[in-house]
Amino acid sequence: MPSSAFRFPLLIGAAAALGAAHAAAFAPWNLPWLQVAALAALFVAAELAGSARRAALLGWVFGLGWFGIGVSWVYISMHVYGQMPAGLAFAATAAFAAFLALYPSLVLGFAHRFVSAPGPRLLLGLPAAWALSEWLRGVLLTGFPWLASGYAHSDGPLAGYAPVIGVYGVALIAALAAGMIAHLLRSQPRLLRSAAHTVGLALLLLVGQGLRGIEWTQPSGAAIRVRLVQGNVPQNEKFADGGLQRAIDTFAPLIHRAGQADLVVLPESIFPVPLNYLPDEVVQSLRSLSRESGAALVFGVFIEQPRGQYFNSAVGLRPDDSPPLQRYSKRHLVPFGEFIPWGFRWFVDRMQIPIGDQQRGAPYQGPMDLAGQRIAVNICYEDLFGAEIISAWQVPERAPTMLLNVSNLAWFDDSIALPQHLQISRLRALETGRPMLRATNTGATAIIDAHGNVTAQLPFQMAGMLDGVVQGQSGTTPYVATGNAPALGLIGTLLMAALFVPRRLFPRP
Repeated sequence: MPSSAFRFPLLIGAAAALGAAHAAAFAPWNLPWLQVAALAALFVAAELAGSARRAALLGWVFGLGWFGIGVSWVYISMHVYGQMPAGLAFAATAAFAAFLALYPSLVLGFAHRFVSAPGPRLLLGLPAAWALSEWLRGVLLTGFPWLASGYAHSDGPLAGYAPVIGVYGVALIAALAAGMIAHLLRSQPRLLRSAAHTVGLALLLLVGQGLRGIEWTQPSGAAIRVRLVQGNVPQNEKFADGGLQRAIDTFAPLIHRAGQADLVVLPESIFPVPLNYLPDEVVQSLRSLSRESGAALVFGVFIEQPRGQYFNSAVGLRPDDSPPLQRYSKRHLVPFGEFIPWGFRWFVDRMQIPIGDQQRGAPYQGPMDLAGQRIAVNICYEDLFGAEIISAWQVPERAPTMLLNVSNLAWFDDSIALPQHLQISRLRALETGRPMLRATNTGATAIIDAHGNVTAQLPFQMAGMLDGVVQGQSGTTPYVATGNAPALGLIGTLLMAALFVPRRLFPRP
C-alpha cells in the first residue's frame, strides 16, 4: 500500500478514471455491470480518503470524468450550431460538467461527515445519499437527470425494478449492490460475512429478474401500423435562408408515401416557421395526406399565439377531421435553448438560437385520440422526467395506450447524445408498460415495445421511413400508480437508519 503522502494523488487519478468508466456504462456501450463496479470502487476510494473533505473532492473528480465524457455533446450545440466561440463553448461545457459533478461530491462528503461508522455508511448511507442526489439533480433548477445512474440498467436484471419504483429506485438498488461490494472489499475476509453479502447481491439480482417476468399491462385494441419519418435536415440549414423550402422538399416525398400506415409521425419542429406562417398549400398538403391515405398524422411545429408567445408543439390530424386539430405543447423547456434564465440573455444571444424564448404548455394535456389509440406525446428531452410523463394518467378513463416522443437532436450531430436519449425512452417504456414511438430528425428514430426493447430503428443521420406494427397497452404499473414516492420513502428510511441505528447492528470492516 502506498504511503499516505502518495495515496491521495493516486486516489484522485483513480476517481477520474472511475468516472470515465461510469460514463461508459451508458449507451451506446450499454454495460450495466460497469456502473455498479465503478460506483463500488468509488465507495472504496472514498473510504481510503480518510476524511469528508477528501472524499468530497474524490466525488467531484469522479463527476468530472462522468459528465465530462457523458455530456460532452453540449459543446457541439454551442460551438458548431450556436456559433459560440470555441473557447467560450469549451469553458461553458467544462463549467456545466463541473457543476453536475457537485452532486457526487456532496454525496461522498455528506456520508463521511454524518455517518461515521464504515458499516452503516457503505451499506446504507452512501447508497441512499447517492440515489437521493440523482433525484435532486432531476428536480432542482428545472432538473437535468441525463445519465441518472438508473438509466444504465435499461438492460439486465435491475431493469425489472423500473415498473415498480422507477429510474431512481433502480439507481438505489444499483447503489445498494455497489455498497455491498465495497463493504466486502473493505472487510477482513470472513466466511459468514462473505456469504451474507453474496446472498444479498443474489437476492437483488434475482428479485429484479423475477420482476422482469411480470406482465404489468395487457394489450388494448388492435395493433396499428405506424410510419415514423426521419428527415435528416442539417441543423445549420434548417433556419438558414431557404430553410422552409428545404423542409418541404425533404418531407413531402416521404410523407406522401404513407402506404398502408394507420399513423404517420414527423419529428419535432419540422418547419422553421410557426404553423401560422406556413403557406396554405403546405397545410392543405398535410391535411390531404391524412384524408387520402386514411392515416392519422402527427407533426412537430411551432405555434405563435397573441403577444408574440411561441409554443413548441405537436399537432395531430385525423383523416375525418374530427376533431379538426389536436395539439400538445411542450411543458418542460430546456434552459438556454427554449427559455432564458434570469441574467443569462447575454449568453443565449451569443448562441444565436432561433425562437429561443418560448412558453410552457399546460401541466395536463390529455392524450391524442388517433388511429384507435390514446397517444401521450412528449417533445425532445421531456421524456427524461418520468414523474411528468405519468401525469398523462391523471384522468383514468383517458389513460394513454402508447407514448410518442418527437425530437430534433440535429444540434448534436451523431454524438453519444442520440443513443443516450434512446436509452432514456426505453426506461419510460419500462416504467409505464407502454410502447414508445420515437420520430426524430436525425436519430434515434425507433419503435420500443412495452418491455423496453427496441424492435426497429433507423440508422443515425439518414433520411428515411421506419415502418412497424405497434400494440397499445392498458393497465397500470406500480410506478404509474405511485410515482417516485416509494423510491423516495425507501431512500429516506435508509438514510435515517444509517444516521440513527446503533453501530453495533452493522458488521465492522
